[in-house]
Amino acid sequence: MIRVLVVDDDLRVAKVNAAYVEKVPGFQVAAQAHSAAEALARIEAAGPVDLILMDHYLPDDTGLSVVRRLRERGDRTDVIMVTAARDVATVQAAMRLGALQYLVKPFTFAGLRGKLEAYAALRRTLDGGGEAEQAEVDRIFGALSADTAPQLPKGHSPETAELVRRALMGAEGPLSAQELADRTGLSRQTAQRYLKLLERAGRVRLGLRYGDTGRPEHRYEWAAGL
Repeated sequence: MIRVLVVDDDLRVAKVNAAYVEKVPGFQVAAQAHSAAEALARIEAAGPVDLILMDHYLPDDTGLSVVRRLRERGDRTDVIMVTAARDVATVQAAMRLGALQYLVKPFTFAGLRGKLEAYAALRRTLDGGGEAEQAEVDRIFGALSADTAPQLPKGHSPETAELVRRALMGAEGPLSAQELADRTGLSRQTAQRYLKLLERAGRVRLGLRYGDTGRPEHRYEWAAGL
């Protein structure tokens, strides 16, 4: 479980962001903070925190100042900036301090979910350890900017791709194309077409289940944010 500290000066916004985080599988909110001082205190008091959703405009300091102080004392906790600050200087400073993502307010749940799922994918890649060839390095850096859905070719609907994503993420295990069709109301052919598209984009993993006779059955599961 990825533990998250939500930092925002607006109590209502912090509550909404925390609710968003809790809706993403694999994430839980460790604490909330509404000022720079409280953020620093929460990091120490809340126990191990994996990720900070950091607002920039805080009443007693800036979010980047908090990140800078953490880095100065050797704290390498991952940070995603979640802020209305959109000037290039702030974005550049966030990059130099090691922020992994930068999400500009206002945003939707889907926008934050995409950042969190990309972060979860990055952690899974890094947890594998070992040495990395160029392709693996590219995949690690690519995870930082990943979206929840690929660019869809002509004739494919984002709404249908989202329906497939939700069904796969809500399933207790891998699904066949027919099982996905039954859950979503799509035809088996349409379900199969979207599954193949999402598999090629790296969003879906394909596995095989062998029965007593006949060909193995293709089964699919969502590859991000599991």
